[in-house]
Amino acid sequence: MEHVALEREEYFMTIEGGKAKTAAHLLPESESDTDEGRRLPKRELYTIEDIEALPEGERAELIDGEIFMMATPMLRHQKILIWLSAKIWNYIMEHGGSCEVFPAPFAVYIKDDEQNYVEPDISVICDPNKLDEKGCHGAPDWVIEIVSPSSKDMDYERKRTLYEEAGVREYWIVDPIQSTVRVYNFGTMTMVEQHSFSDRVKAGIYEDLFLDFKEMAIDDQGSTD
Repeated sequence: MEHVALEREEYFMTIEGGKAKTAAHLLPESESDTDEGRRLPKRELYTIEDIEALPEGERAELIDGEIFMMATPMLRHQKILIWLSAKIWNYIMEHGGSCEVFPAPFAVYIKDDEQNYVEPDISVICDPNKLDEKGCHGAPDWVIEIVSPSSKDMDYERKRTLYEEAGVREYWIVDPIQSTVRVYNFGTMTMVEQHSFSDRVKAGIYEDLFLDFKEMAIDDQGSTD
């Protein structure tokens, strides 16, 4: 997913009746401090309340109190997302499984606190007690992120640390730029596995689910066979 990190001094909202009316904007100070918008007071941390105050259609993630705006994903990203979600959903349905798969946008209150909120590209959740109408409260069992040019550091570093700390059992980084799949099975001896798009990759939380990435043929324009 594409991300834009917001410095606290760049986080602007138009206020109407005490409620956020428009999105956070990356605007120069001279363009934002007008009658129609004002700079929010600088704070040490942003919270879930700031995420929930965003207008409809604006998406952001929150990691350790730092907010990151989310851009619209590219076509190739969405095609991979649909393919993976469908494969996992079909497997669960065919095997009468109790886990559920949720593609983005889907709210994950990853540590069930006030400073962390993410929208993984794919979340697989096996504990129904973590789910309500708002989303998932706590760590999914399996998370998949699809790398975009602007999200590489986020997916490989910051989110990897967050997901491990939060208790995610398995984390995949699907990188269409490098044509690789990195698998983290947190808590096992084989913690990291590296695969290519020519491999069949086993899902660690299931005994017999393999995703054959050769089936997901993607050309330079983002189309799939």
